[in-house]
Amino acid sequence: MNRINFNDGINFKPATTLREPTELVAQGLVPVEDLADLEKVAARYAVAVTPDVAALIDPDDPFDPIARQYIPSSEELVVQANESADPIGDHAHSPVSGIVHRYPDRVLFKLVHVCAVYCRFCFRREMVGPGKASALSQGAYDNALAYIRAHSEIWEVILTGGDPLMLSPRRLAEIMADLAAIDHVKIIRIHTRVPVAEPQRISDEMIAALKVRGAATWVALHANHARELTGKARAACAGIVDAGIPMVSQSVLLRGVNDDAATLEALMRAFVECRIKPYYLHHGDLAPGTAHLRTTLEHGQQLMRSLRGRVSGLCQPEYVLDIPGGHGKSPVGPNYLSQANSPSDGDPCAEARYRVADYCGDVHLYPPKP
Repeated sequence: MNRINFNDGINFKPATTLREPTELVAQGLVPVEDLADLEKVAARYAVAVTPDVAALIDPDDPFDPIARQYIPSSEELVVQANESADPIGDHAHSPVSGIVHRYPDRVLFKLVHVCAVYCRFCFRREMVGPGKASALSQGAYDNALAYIRAHSEIWEVILTGGDPLMLSPRRLAEIMADLAAIDHVKIIRIHTRVPVAEPQRISDEMIAALKVRGAATWVALHANHARELTGKARAACAGIVDAGIPMVSQSVLLRGVNDDAATLEALMRAFVECRIKPYYLHHGDLAPGTAHLRTTLEHGQQLMRSLRGRVSGLCQPEYVLDIPGGHGKSPVGPNYLSQANSPSDGDPCAEARYRVADYCGDVHLYPPKP
């Protein structure tokens, strides 16, 4: 095998995206004895591993955190009773095709149903990939725009899918212009994995398509391990930021990928070094066949406590749980504050006192005694 050296991983780099379990076996990324089970997984859930991602995987490491995100596993065939094909309730808040209107001032606009890579923990894994509709029809697109125009409370439109940066720059520029022409739409946010998975797509033409008069563009990058932020990925992100487009991050807390304090610290520092503000750390959703990748909420809270003392505020994401059934995101990070006393009802000037925990776990009274 021809091997290419990277600072953050060593592996061969296939010429094209790997989409079949047989290709994964041929490239040495999975053992041949797993092929029968992986064929069953691939029959249900999409598989795609780009050359850039494949180059990061160490095939000699059975616990490689990059492989765990992208390489299918027989564990995906085990579906728990509490898992759902629509774990965050998109369908319950979809007034027209392509639109999810869960919060008053913003909507998700699901333009495409394809991605450069398919994450093994994806909460839309039943809705994307081969065999599914690849994009909205023109009629559905027009209806979605009409819905946004008719609802003046919509201040922000979040382009998602699938991955909107799988669109051509020409088509993306048209969509951005259509949205920016709506007076009450002031923010267009794009959720993507492309700068990590296929950084060459972030061309000057693509970056130009992201900028539009009449609305501010934000880009949210999904990455879960610092090794994903390769030199090429960092250059792609730098091109976006240098064009005046701010970036934030979103990550998923994943067992065996980033569920320890040192790994999360490295990831958040890498984001900030790339001028990407850490935004969300998602608790794993109850998508079918993903139990092996989920942590407990308690473990996530412990990790967030650890981060508080390890990195600056620039590096702190918000740990959130998307409540099943479509009830939205809720912050679920650790609570540092509890009430120590109750003011007397007879003394309206009496001040409540609180116990406040610091990042070391020590508890202090606030306000302190005189």
